[in-house]
Amino acid sequence: MENVTMILSLLCGVALFLYGMSEMGDGLKKVAGNQLELILYHLTNSPWKGFLLGTAVTCVIQSSSATTVMVVGFVNSGMMKVSQAIGVILGANIGTAITGWVVCLSYIDAGNGIAALISSATIAAVAAIVGILLHMFAKRETLVHLGTILLGFAVLMTGMSMMSSAVTPLKTNPVFISMMTSLTNPILGILFGIAFAALLQSVSASVGVLQALSVTGAISFQAAFPMILGMGIGASTPILLAAIGANRNGHRTSLVYLLVCTIGMLLGCLYYPVDAFMHFEMYTAIMNPFSIAALNTIYRMVVMTMMLPFVKGIEYLIYKIIPITDEEKESRANFDLLEERFLSNPDVAYEQSMIVMADMANDTRKNVNRSFSLMHHYDEHNYTRTVELESSLNKYEDKLGNYLVKLMSAGVNLEQSKMINKSLQAISDFEKISDYALDFAQVVRHLHNTKRTFSLQAMDEVTVIMEATKEIVTITVDGFLENDDESMKKVFPLRELITLDCNEAKKQHVLRIKSGECDQSKGYELYDLLNCMLRMSEHCASLALDVIKEAEQDFNVHRFLHKYIEQNKDGYRDMIHHYEEKYSFELESKS
Repeated sequence: MENVTMILSLLCGVALFLYGMSEMGDGLKKVAGNQLELILYHLTNSPWKGFLLGTAVTCVIQSSSATTVMVVGFVNSGMMKVSQAIGVILGANIGTAITGWVVCLSYIDAGNGIAALISSATIAAVAAIVGILLHMFAKRETLVHLGTILLGFAVLMTGMSMMSSAVTPLKTNPVFISMMTSLTNPILGILFGIAFAALLQSVSASVGVLQALSVTGAISFQAAFPMILGMGIGASTPILLAAIGANRNGHRTSLVYLLVCTIGMLLGCLYYPVDAFMHFEMYTAIMNPFSIAALNTIYRMVVMTMMLPFVKGIEYLIYKIIPITDEEKESRANFDLLEERFLSNPDVAYEQSMIVMADMANDTRKNVNRSFSLMHHYDEHNYTRTVELESSLNKYEDKLGNYLVKLMSAGVNLEQSKMINKSLQAISDFEKISDYALDFAQVVRHLHNTKRTFSLQAMDEVTVIMEATKEIVTITVDGFLENDDESMKKVFPLRELITLDCNEAKKQHVLRIKSGECDQSKGYELYDLLNCMLRMSEHCASLALDVIKEAEQDFNVHRFLHKYIEQNKDGYRDMIHHYEEKYSFELESKS
């Protein structure tokens, strides 16, 4: 019965842990969004900064697992890259040693509560109280989301505490203690340390139990050291749990923790061949809580600092273990090209930024086509890819836009300056087109999930307008990338035709509703789809206008459009006629 209770408590702790992590991650995204991403980027844009950040955060929350779980959440949501996470995780493995020294406080004063004031339980309680007060009484939305973060953190820490508490009775089990005190074989000691930390889900808790057992005077250095080597590997269990449901970068980040702890263990094992020649006296020393805390700290500081210069190598190994898929290559924005150091050479920086600009334009077209493909062949996997690519496109406005602004003041020539100005205006339009592509996909997904369909006539009308919208987006992207003002002039008549077709499709739908052929409730979805395509065409016209007015050197929008239509009446009319023939649908007369 006791074993059943232990297992249920352990599983309950796992459930709370995962739920708390999810709530905390959602709250972080809502309260900070892209601003948090930029802060994290600047705090972790070098391995040393990430290393120090990971150490500091873990010293505060006293759990490398909790720190790494947060990092997994950041990487999973795109707020941080895997390469940035490595330095943070290395630092977290040092910061977790602080708990051993906190535990030592209880041995200084017979545990009269000094350590309890700064324990993880106290921190979780304070976070829960402040979080619920903010969640219930705060007026500002940001403070409400901050309350969600604190509540999520409290639930996460409670879950971790519950997991540890579930197996704490093992500490007084005679069989367990006998095993602990007789582990003098390094391999057995490492394996036992791995298993024990995996059960307790925490390096800090495992070291704390080892400190408690050392009071008996039965723990020697030769038993304690290999167990400390293995504990880091065992404590990766909650990190791997955190990756359940995460994307491939989340999986990679959780694997970083396991990998660095494994490498650290191997580096720690170098002690044994050295000791074979040097015969260190401490090998048979009897350990106490303070010496165990010191051993744990020194070991972690040495091996994690040794790995810091090899962050690139660790990243290489991670991507060898979990390779990049074709889908990931497609959805990954090439922001690595936007290096600050390139700004000292404006020509290089300009070329790099134009590559990223071209990626944004092509990704926008790709997402429009993918969202439209869902209309006739809905596939949840393709919908997810649409959402992921849209998330990537949303970052262009901040990262590429900020980079281009800096580049403008770095000394570019006149032609480059014109192209940068055009790109700065285009970023917003491309991002909006992609937004409407996602809106289109979400409407289609709702129709699919509710098993609702349009009439054949309505489907024909939407299909025709989709084809016209795909063409206007293609003309716009190609014209922008090639800076082809003549090609861009085709956008205006096609935009006019799309506007007319959307208005006519709405009228036809009203007639079908009146005749009873269509359900009125489906009208909203149809209007949403038509409005998405109409807005895409308007942003294409905005992009085309920027390219043409730059070429024509006429920066008055209304004057240019009036002059353009007046001077090209015949050609404009011919293009309208061409598109009418190409993208027309049969009109039905309803009475």
